[in-house]
Parts: sequence; C-alpha cells; structure tokens
Amino acid sequence: MFNSRLTSLIRKEFIQIIRDPRTLVLVLIMPIMQLFLLGYAATNDVRNVTMAVYDQDRGPAARELLDAYRAADYFALAYDVGSEDELRLLIDGGEARAGLVIPPDYTNQLKTSGTAEVLFILDGSDPAVASTALSAAQLIGGEHATDILSERLIRSGQTAAIKPPVVVRSQVWYNPDLISAYYMIPGVIALILYALTSILTATAIVRERERGTIEQLIVTPIRPWELIVGKLLPYVVLAFLNILEVLALGHWWFGVPVRGNLVLILALSALFLMSSLGIGLLASTLANTQQEAMLIVWMTLLPAFFLSGVFFPLEAMPEVLQWISHLIPLRYYLVIIRSLMLKDVGAWALRREIIALIIFGLALMTAASLRFRKRLD
Repeated sequence: MFNSRLTSLIRKEFIQIIRDPRTLVLVLIMPIMQLFLLGYAATNDVRNVTMAVYDQDRGPAARELLDAYRAADYFALAYDVGSEDELRLLIDGGEARAGLVIPPDYTNQLKTSGTAEVLFILDGSDPAVASTALSAAQLIGGEHATDILSERLIRSGQTAAIKPPVVVRSQVWYNPDLISAYYMIPGVIALILYALTSILTATAIVRERERGTIEQLIVTPIRPWELIVGKLLPYVVLAFLNILEVLALGHWWFGVPVRGNLVLILALSALFLMSSLGIGLLASTLANTQQEAMLIVWMTLLPAFFLSGVFFPLEAMPEVLQWISHLIPLRYYLVIIRSLMLKDVGAWALRREIIALIIFGLALMTAASLRFRKRLD
C-alpha cells in the first residue's frame, strides 16, 4: 500500500537522524547558538564607549557637562588624564575609544561670552561604533547647551523665548527602543530555515548514494515522488521544531514580540521551505558526495546571506545588487517574518512576497523533482 510504503520510508529517515548524533546537534543546538550569537553580538546598539577626559577647567560648568555625558549610557568615563599626550596614548592603544578635552577657561567663557567650545576626539578605526558615538556626543552636547540656554532665559524672565517656533514630534512604531534583537531574531529564523534544511536535505539524499542504499530503494515499489516526500518530510518536521524553538527563546529571553498570528507564521514558513528544500534537493542531484553537496549549497547560501537583507540593509546596496537580490527567496521571507512578528500584518499586506515565494518554490521543486526522477532512471 502507498501509505505503508511512505510511512516506512519516513520512519527509516527519522531513525537515521536519531542514530546520527552530529545531525541532531546540528539541528537542535546550532539554532540556539545562532540565536545567542546574533542576538547579542550582531547588534548596532553601541553602549558604554570608553572615554578619556582631559578636564583643564575643573569648574562647576565642566562638572555639569561631564554629568550630562555620564547620565547617558553611550559613554563610560573610564579615564581622567592630565595631558593630551596621555589621552593620545590611551586612544592609540585602544584602551579608550573617545576623548573629551575641556579647555582651562571653559567656565569663565560661559559666564563672560555665553559660549564655550570643547573638543571631542573619536577613534574612527571602527566606523560603525564611531558614527553612533559621534551622533550621541553631538546630541548630548546639544541637549546640554539647550538646558543652559533655558536656565538663562528663565533667570531673565524671557520664558516665552524658550519655546521654539517649530517642534518636531517623533514616534517610532513597532520597535520604540530601536533594539537590534527585534531585527536579528526574525533573521535567525530565516537563516535556520534556509541553511539547515537545504544542507541537510542535500546531504541526506547523497548519503544514500554514497552508502549504496539508493539502489535498494530504486528496486522497491516506492515511486520517485514517494521517495522525495519520504526523504524531505522529516526535515520539514525538524525545521518547524527549530522555528518554534527560536520563537520561544527569542520571545522569553530577548523579549522579541510575536504580534502576528502564529498559524500564519508557520504557514508562510512552510511556503518558504519549498524553496530551501528545492535547493537542497537540486544540489543532491548535481553532487556525488556529501562534500560536493555542501559546497553547492554554500555557493547559494553566501550570496543569500549578504544580498537578502539579513545583516545589511538593501537600501544601502548599489542598485545592481538590489536587482540581483530579487532573485533570492530569502529576501522575501525576511520581509514576511519580520512583518508578522513585529507589525501583526495580514497576508494581504504581504501578497507580493507570498506570490514571489510561490513562484520560487514551485520552480525550484519542479526542477529538482524532474532532475531527481531522471537521476533515478
């Protein structure tokens, strides 16, 4: 019977997975490692930049300025130096990433002329940290200057002048605190589905060929499509276990919200699985060994990681690369999973991405199945 044949094949594949501890570790432990590495390490939230201070004034105004920098968690005032040479040595050695030089007449300048200048020095060897630190330093200085001006106007009785003619009110939707984990955790789900399922599918089928068991399966009454389904279904089950695993850890450990419908998340993830499984199946038909299969899959994974928007925004890429990214299924699934988790949108709002995944999934699975059937023949 068809059901018994397919059930036996699926059972056989699960037994092989359980008996292979390396596969189990890859499937169950690797997503957790990726989650914590990307959740904590791959972040743009720059905090506690070590700063050296050369305060030549030591007056009350200088202390107020330093208190303003301490109040914000962008900088850690770790060093109090006595000369510019000492400050330079700290930055050159990487012990301090920034330096603040307050002139000796800072307090006196504020009292007499009403304005004073300080020097903010920044180590630009790491542009990502430097750009954020520079913006934070300018913002803190600007807010402190506004506070000083407000106090002066209040003392002079010109309270009306405190109100600016134009007020820009800002609202940040979906991620008010701009936490990087909210952006990275959905990306981890996409990476797991794309990488693990394609790699495991490709190596699982090639493994049968290396061991010589594929010939035994061919002479059985099992049809080619039954063989495909029987080999792929266990990895689909493992992929959904990974999704639930990462969703649970991301929500309870990192606090990432899951605002969308869980059933819709799983349904559209299954749609994306058609593409990743199709890539793995197609790679298995092109390779004769597991190493070849891994190499073929990685040739598709590397461009996908860099051109899909997992780590780098698509808007920052050259226009040519943006066009190439339209050929990568991962690009569309990233939009889907991030929108569902953070924005709670419906399927209609994601119709373009869904249609793209349907086209990619059908094309890849059809091409892989035809070649797989031909390889068996």
